Amino acid sequence: MCHYCGCREIPLIKEFIAEHESVTDAAGGALRALDRGDRTLAAELVGRMERELRAHWQGEEQGLFAVMGGSAEYAGYIDALVREHRALAAFLGRVDLDRTEDVVRLREAVDELHHHIAKEEDGLFPASLTALSGDEWDRSMTAWRSAHPEAPGELGR
Repeated sequence: MCHYCGCREIPLIKEFIAEHESVTDAAGGALRALDRGDRTLAAELVGRMERELRAHWQGEEQGLFAVMGGSAEYAGYIDALVREHRALAAFLGRVDLDRTEDVVRLREAVDELHHHIAKEEDGLFPASLTALSGDEWDRSMTAWRSAHPEAPGELGR
């Protein structure tokens, strides 16, 4: 993500980025565990990815995506991101790490996840700075809080 526009300082965007980092850490850990032959740890980390992404996507889709998707300028971009969410969710919900083809697909999915995150962090998040009104930010933050009822911190209140 760039460091020029200042979106990283917006509390909601900070939360999204922290979630991205947590999920990619789990993804990397799962792949390293598979490389060592530790399918048990890999499965735990894939499960963590799935749980964290579920809440993350709910917060994004019901908040920032819903607000920005109302604009014709962003609707197609956001629709594509949601389709990517659905495809990864479907895969993570059925992945079997005892199947070689699923392990190969997991490696591809992690690579695709990194590209997906870049689309959000380098495209959508900076655009949100100029696209959203104060009320739209409030709606987006409310959706994030709803998806993360146990969250501490500035947004979790």
